[in-house]
Amino acid sequence: MKVQRVRIPKSDKITWTVLGDDYFPIRPIEQYISYLESIERSPNTIRSYAHHLKLYWEYLQASNLDWMQVSVIELAEFMAWLRSPNPQGVLSISEVIAKRTESTVNVILTSVCMLYDFHEKTGKVSHIPLYRSQIMPGRKYKSFLHHITKGKPVRTRLLKLKEPKHYPKTLAPEQVEKLINSCKRIRDKFLLCLLNESGMRIGQALGLRHEDIQSWDNLIKVIPRDDNANGARAKGNSPYNVDVTKELMGLYSQYLQDEFMEILGDDLSDYVFVNLWDGEIGSAMTYSNVMDLFNRLKRKTGIAAHPHIFRHTHATALIREGMEMAYVQKRLNHASIQTTIDTYVHVDNEDLKKAYQEYLEQRNDFTTETSITTDHCTDPEARD
Repeated sequence: MKVQRVRIPKSDKITWTVLGDDYFPIRPIEQYISYLESIERSPNTIRSYAHHLKLYWEYLQASNLDWMQVSVIELAEFMAWLRSPNPQGVLSISEVIAKRTESTVNVILTSVCMLYDFHEKTGKVSHIPLYRSQIMPGRKYKSFLHHITKGKPVRTRLLKLKEPKHYPKTLAPEQVEKLINSCKRIRDKFLLCLLNESGMRIGQALGLRHEDIQSWDNLIKVIPRDDNANGARAKGNSPYNVDVTKELMGLYSQYLQDEFMEILGDDLSDYVFVNLWDGEIGSAMTYSNVMDLFNRLKRKTGIAAHPHIFRHTHATALIREGMEMAYVQKRLNHASIQTTIDTYVHVDNEDLKKAYQEYLEQRNDFTTETSITTDHCTDPEARD
């Protein structure tokens, strides 16, 4: 059983499927993936679903189960199967680390639930007990649309592991500076500075065209495209703008003059980030090219960084500096402000210490002002 990459005939589009031991596509998964393609899910999303459903089919095969005849018990055993590092039927007498985290198991189970949701709606399978419906208990807080949903059952998943709260890792300012200064080439330095200053995803950066950069206005337009030659994709379908500093634009101009045009000459590329020394000269940089760069930087600096950590670092810095959450959401292009809050709003020991010091300073200032006012009011001459 394997996940197979597929190129659609008469098109440059890529999709994925799951092949069984007979090398034929597994029909229920193939039908669901075709549905995902029809509603224009990204190839990366489809690939993730394919890998998750492959694991589920391996479990069904190992347990001799029919995918249309499962119950909540079998699904609970599937969750345990995902977590167990030992082969089926083998018990360990010592404590072992789970094979997959709680969040990973929940994501995989979500893919399985969505598969059954699709086939239930098409009439392929009967009701699978994946959810329970319950009337929400009375609460003091009433939402704006409470009168519409009042008394209606809410469907929730029966099976879900409790996930420990994890906050995104970030880089310290000195680590960012060390990584940037370790870049020998202006292109690489510009890429890291762009990620750190804009909070862009790496797919958005690799898909940038020169026409997207308005250097006179210190503005970068992030435009989603499905036809990038390097396979880069921008998450979401809505374009948005990112304001940057004139220093970053100066670095972009230096990159164009000293490396981009110097090496490519008249054979210029529409893409901002291209291969200039390795591989096919002038071709757009790929994800693997970027990971090679970060691996080289790790060997030089000892800092294990990846492109997305710059996005986390940028967002965390904005929030700590007091930027309003709505602005941070727009800058990161999150669909919901709740996503921004849930991901980045947290405090650590340094935040608590800083907040407490500010509280002490404000309290001392207030005590001083109160003392001066009291002394002034008790002075007989002041009363006259």
